[in-house]
Amino acid sequence: MNPATALAAVLVDELLRCGMTDAVLAPGSRSAPLALALHAAEEAGRLRLHVRIDERSASFLGLGLAKRSGRPVALVCTSGTAAANFHPAVVEAHESGVPLVVVTADRPPELRDTGANQTIDQVKLYGTAVRWSTEVGVPENRPGMVAYWRSLVSRAWGLAQAPAAGPVHLNAAFREPLIPDGDESWCEPLDGDATGAWTKVRAATPGSVLHVPPTRRGVLVVGDGASNVKRYVAAASMAGWPVLAEPNGNARYGDHALSSHHFLLGVGEFVERHRPEVVVTLGKPGLSRPLLSLLRRAEEHIVLSPDLARWPDPVRSATQVAQEVEIPVVSGDDAWLKSWRTADLAAAAAVDEVLDAAPGVSEPRLARDLVAGLPGGSLLFTAASMPIRDLDQVMRPRRGIRVMANRGASGIDGLVSTAIGAALAHSGRSYALLGDLAFLHDQNGLIIGPRDERPDLAIVVVNNQGGGIFSLLPQAALAGPFERVFGTPHQVDLAGVAAAHGVPYRRLDAPGDLPKAIAGEGLRIVEARTDREANAALHGEMRKAAHAAVRAVLS
Repeated sequence: MNPATALAAVLVDELLRCGMTDAVLAPGSRSAPLALALHAAEEAGRLRLHVRIDERSASFLGLGLAKRSGRPVALVCTSGTAAANFHPAVVEAHESGVPLVVVTADRPPELRDTGANQTIDQVKLYGTAVRWSTEVGVPENRPGMVAYWRSLVSRAWGLAQAPAAGPVHLNAAFREPLIPDGDESWCEPLDGDATGAWTKVRAATPGSVLHVPPTRRGVLVVGDGASNVKRYVAAASMAGWPVLAEPNGNARYGDHALSSHHFLLGVGEFVERHRPEVVVTLGKPGLSRPLLSLLRRAEEHIVLSPDLARWPDPVRSATQVAQEVEIPVVSGDDAWLKSWRTADLAAAAAVDEVLDAAPGVSEPRLARDLVAGLPGGSLLFTAASMPIRDLDQVMRPRRGIRVMANRGASGIDGLVSTAIGAALAHSGRSYALLGDLAFLHDQNGLIIGPRDERPDLAIVVVNNQGGGIFSLLPQAALAGPFERVFGTPHQVDLAGVAAAHGVPYRRLDAPGDLPKAIAGEGLRIVEARTDREANAALHGEMRKAAHAAVRAVLS
């Protein structure tokens, strides 16, 4: 099966699993894979297919079907002006709240802006007249495509109905061949879940709550931007679930909160014995690859998202999405939670031993000791690359602080200014943990006029002379070009930068000096110099020690 045929088959099948009963097709060449998939579904008695030669008539036919039935109807056409002729009906559907799933076939990127026949700019073609618009991307024969396609289609289906009904747009680019050729096997099963849609979307209506299946073998995952954290942490605790919280999820507190899940989930034997029946996620997780792998393995993955237009599901594993859920209290022993906690304590102790034995100032120890030593009521703003990941691996559960990071787009830019803004809005003491490149990228944030308020903020800068996170990625093996294009070392004197802006500066030379270094009031800078190669080696030692400790507990 070629990629075009595979994508079309999965797309149509997922629409049917979501509940599609009617589809309207305007014939064309580039949409041939979709047309054949719709015809096969019609022949199998799975839907009513309506074919019209005029795209405008076809789209208004679909509008009428959806307006009367209240169910989304799929509109399918070829590339070029055919898609533009859908626009009036899309506008009407937008203004009158009619659910449509508009699927436009397109030419692949290499044919755009070349004068290729029937090729126009179809990306976000309908502008603000659709609830959601996305480019599906050219299909490829590689693992993960089916999960991507199905979750994308079920998201479109859900957004066509909630939180307010209206049209959505999928732009699907196809390369030739456009018809089945029988020359290519597919690398993974194309089938979906026999029980229905890949992801079931549940919009909140007055009195409606998604009830989580009762089980003791559940896990609560809390990521960036989570809301109603205290409520759901309390519910998970009552259910006997471990809480796996990223630092900026602000749920790493209490007896159920773990601090070493990154290491636990890197041990295959542990993962096999601790496959959860249900995982509920709040916010957007994404710091730890092992944690993301856990989401793929859950039998039921429920994403709690107040905004159904932007639910976080980075590994395409969500089975249900809801605006409100209830985690039930289930009677039974605490063996599930105890097993998680025992392994977590063992891993944390092993990591602490490695950190305490390492000479001088190290990045993970600095992160651990900083967050542990902050006074109650403090704000800690962290850079979105290595500092937040160090915190994720070594931060022990504690109450009384708030951790923030720019993890929306996870950029390096504007972090000094963001930290200053957050500090000015915070009512307690404020601190920031940044890497040297992030600090230098926004050193203009230190320019504060004489009539502007200066924050009470200690900025701790980890200076490892470049991009430290790359030393932990596969790029580090490229010894030749690594320093030039990844490490990007600099020769900036941070003390000089501080002096230029009239900001007090201190150098942290020993781990035990941290409390004294960050003490004081007003805006101030603390520099901690580290070595990138030594840091990479230390992270390897941490992982090795933690994994050994977990395996010892399991044996």
